[in-house]
Amino acid sequence: MLGEACEVFADGDWVESKDQSPEGIRLIQTGNVGEGVFKDRAEKARYISEATFKRLRCTEIFEGDCLISRLPDPAGRSCILPDTGERMITAVDCTIIRFNPKHLIPEFFNYYTQSRDYLKNIDSETTGTTRKRISRSKLGEVQIPVPPLPEQQRIVGILDEAFEGIATAKANAEKNLQNARALFESHLQSVFSERGEGWVETTVDQISTNLDSKRIPITKSDRKTGEYPYYGASGIVDHVADYIFEGDTLLVSEDGANLLMRSTPIAFSVTGKYWVNNHAHILKFEKMATQRFVEFYLESIKLDEYIRGAAQPKLTQTALNSIPIPIPKSVEDQGKIVESLESLQDETQHLATLYQRKLAALAALKKSLLHQAFTGEL
Repeated sequence: MLGEACEVFADGDWVESKDQSPEGIRLIQTGNVGEGVFKDRAEKARYISEATFKRLRCTEIFEGDCLISRLPDPAGRSCILPDTGERMITAVDCTIIRFNPKHLIPEFFNYYTQSRDYLKNIDSETTGTTRKRISRSKLGEVQIPVPPLPEQQRIVGILDEAFEGIATAKANAEKNLQNARALFESHLQSVFSERGEGWVETTVDQISTNLDSKRIPITKSDRKTGEYPYYGASGIVDHVADYIFEGDTLLVSEDGANLLMRSTPIAFSVTGKYWVNNHAHILKFEKMATQRFVEFYLESIKLDEYIRGAAQPKLTQTALNSIPIPIPKSVEDQGKIVESLESLQDETQHLATLYQRKLAALAALKKSLLHQAFTGEL
């Protein structure tokens, strides 16, 4: 069992906010414990004074010690402490692991904590429904494999080399994914900044009809499940048994943190039969080319100056109507620009799908290698 393999197996120290100091001995917290990696987060570092260290009788931790977070996500994740250049202690929700170097090397255990078998064992011992955690006593009962030291070193050497290659491939895939998205964003910006002849500046209310007054919100308890999409600020939130809109319209988020964060589109075209609640503006255009042009434009700009409220950001109908929209006067020219943007968008999404599949394959490979390593197949 884990507790039996340690020279030190102890919880960190209970340090309250009033005990902390601007400098001194660094307090390592659960947020510093990644899945097999130490997250430095030096900008958020907290400290206690030497006097507080002595008064609380804190346990000092050192380079090479393992820390296990007993809080999610996931509970039981571990890291090996690097040399931070500072004296360190850890918080009460971390367990300090110091192995007998003649029996178990930290790197072997750190890899094991990323394996599906270990995480499954941890999960079976956790308590809590919304926020699972594991006690130190239950953590100490978790079974861990302890092969001879030469075998541990061999496995660590193989995983070090393999994971270095996986990390490089992952970094390249993530960079390529960012580059693909950045290329589209750059092209989008250039289209709207390098305006040609025949462009005019207008506003949403001059080129569309606002249908907000026809929206009807339905509380979740009153909704009847059906086939028709029920739209909110960021897309489909449910399906209901009836519809109030039909045809092509552009929905624009009216409220919500996403107006500032932009993690999902705030302007999106919908078609068919559907219901819209009062969290999305609904705009009807005479031509689809104009609708799609405005959709692309709103997605390309920041709306911060038009948004009111910090706790609950809101884009009012008046504010939406005041946003200047540069647009070609000719609907034909609008259509050509939209066609070009749609083509590039499709290609970007295709590349993004490929890179995301590669990232998923690398994650699966990592799990497979860990499984092989700790079942004697490596």
